[in-house]
Amino acid sequence: MSNAEAAIAGAAPVAEEDRLRADAYALISRLLIRSPKADLLAQVGALGGGEDPFGAAVAALASEARATSEAAVKDEFHALFIGLSEGELQPYASYYRAGGIYRKPLAELRSDLSRLGISRDDAVKEPEDHIAILCEVMAALILGRLGGAPAPLAEQRCFFDDHIAPWAQQFFADLEAASAARFYRPLGRIGALFLAIESEGFDIAD
Repeated sequence: MSNAEAAIAGAAPVAEEDRLRADAYALISRLLIRSPKADLLAQVGALGGGEDPFGAAVAALASEARATSEAAVKDEFHALFIGLSEGELQPYASYYRAGGIYRKPLAELRSDLSRLGISRDDAVKEPEDHIAILCEVMAALILGRLGGAPAPLAEQRCFFDDHIAPWAQQFFADLEAASAARFYRPLGRIGALFLAIESEGFDIAD
């Protein structure tokens, strides 16, 4: 599996609104697959916000990025997702949908990834149903990285409905409420709001 940065490299031309969608998925993926380095924190700190709830959440994340450090976010990431035995949160579809990791939702996802021509990279240690990897796949579908052209909206929606919609908003709500979250708290808000926007957009497009 390529990482989130590779998912957006060399992307086919897409509509601006779709590129913004892909950018949102890619940003969420990059911040959740590993603790961000200083250069990524600087990029996040330069993001602009807005007056609507989503824009306000982006502004809050940017503010936290400017106020924190690479070391502090690394400690927060460890507390949230790694811990001594496990972190405060488990960012996996199988955990939320089936009560543990490596369960049926992961097997179903692997079948769909195989159909899309995506194979697991041995360098990636996380199960494929990690939220960051699912967001990476959505960005790749939107940008046409899995077949030379952007995936039809119906195919994007199918992947979203099957593997993200049933659980990810609850994960992001849990992230926003997590006791160890500071930098990641507004990202939880961003994720929940963005997925709600995605759901509404798919419904309108039907």
